[in-house]
Amino acid sequence: MSGLDEVVRPECGSMRKLLRVAPDAVDLAAVDPRSTPGLPAAAGAGKERKGWARKQVELLGAELGRQQEMLYSAATGAAGPEAPASAPSQADAHLNGGRPRRVLLVLQAMDCGGKDGTIKRVAGAMNPLGLHIRSFGPPTEEELRHDFLWRIRRALPPPGYVGIFNRSHYEDVLVARVESLVDEATWRARYDLINDFERELTGSSVTLVKVMLHISYAEQGERLMERLTDPTKYWKYNPSDLDSRARWDDYQAAYADALARCGTDAAPWFVVPADRKWYRDWAVAHLLGETFDALDLGYPPADFDVERERQRLRGEDERVKVNGG
Repeated sequence: MSGLDEVVRPECGSMRKLLRVAPDAVDLAAVDPRSTPGLPAAAGAGKERKGWARKQVELLGAELGRQQEMLYSAATGAAGPEAPASAPSQADAHLNGGRPRRVLLVLQAMDCGGKDGTIKRVAGAMNPLGLHIRSFGPPTEEELRHDFLWRIRRALPPPGYVGIFNRSHYEDVLVARVESLVDEATWRARYDLINDFERELTGSSVTLVKVMLHISYAEQGERLMERLTDPTKYWKYNPSDLDSRARWDDYQAAYADALARCGTDAAPWFVVPADRKWYRDWAVAHLLGETFDALDLGYPPADFDVERERQRLRGEDERVKVNGG
C-alpha cells in the first residue's frame, strides 16, 4: 500500500468527470451506494482502504487549505473580504479579471446521508476565517413571506470565501414536492427558477460544486438505529426521519428529477456513493481540489514597495540594537 505521505490521484484522472451526472437521464438505482469509483490500486484491499483514504483526506486537506488561503487573500485588500462583487480589491482585479471569486459547495442527501460528517472531515482542514457554512431546515415564518430563494441569497458566501450549504434551495423541489407543501405547478416551476438563479451566480464569479451523497435504504436504517442506540446521538434523531424514510421511493424520484433538470455545464451535479464514509470524504475532497485547480488561483502581488519596507525593517532593527532596546 502506497501514498502514505503524498497525495495519490484518482485512478480515473478526474473525479469531476467520473462522478458528474449526465443531464436529462438520471437513474440513481444504477449507482451502487457502496461502490468506490476512481479509488486507485494504491489504496490496497479490504479494511486497509479505510485507513489509506483517511490519511489521503488529511493530505488533501492541507492542499485545500492552501488553495482556500489563496482564494481568500485574492479578495482582501483595501476594500476587505466583505466587499461586494462590484468593488473588487486591487489584488483581486489582478487575479480574477476584477471579479472576486467564491466557491460554494452544496451538499444534499437523504437523512443520515453524511452531510455533517463530510463538512467535518473535508472542511475541517480549512481556515475557519475563510469558511461560510450554513444549514437549512424548515423555513421560518419570515422566510415563508418571501420567495423560496430569498433565504438562499442571504446565505451566500462573501467574495473570497468557501461556502458550504448543508441542504439548500433544492429542498424546495424535494421536501416541498414529496410532502405536498406546495402544489405541483409551483414546485415544477422552481426547476427553471433554480437554473436561472445558478446561472446568475456562476455569471458573478461563484463556482458551484453540487454534490448528492447517495446512501442506500439499508445503510440509512443502520445509521438511524445507531442514533437510537447510542445516547450521545439521540440529539441527531428526529421522529420525522422515519416518516421521510417511508417515502423513500418518492424521494429518490424527486432527487432524480432535480439532478436531471438542474444539472448544467456551469453548475453540474455530482453523485458520490456514500455508504462508505471514508470513500465519501475522499471523493468530495478530490472534487473540491479539482475545482480549486481549475480556478488557477495564486497569491496576490504586494500593493506596497517590498524593498522599501525591508529597508525600513532593517533600519528599525538597527536602531533598537544601537539603543540597546
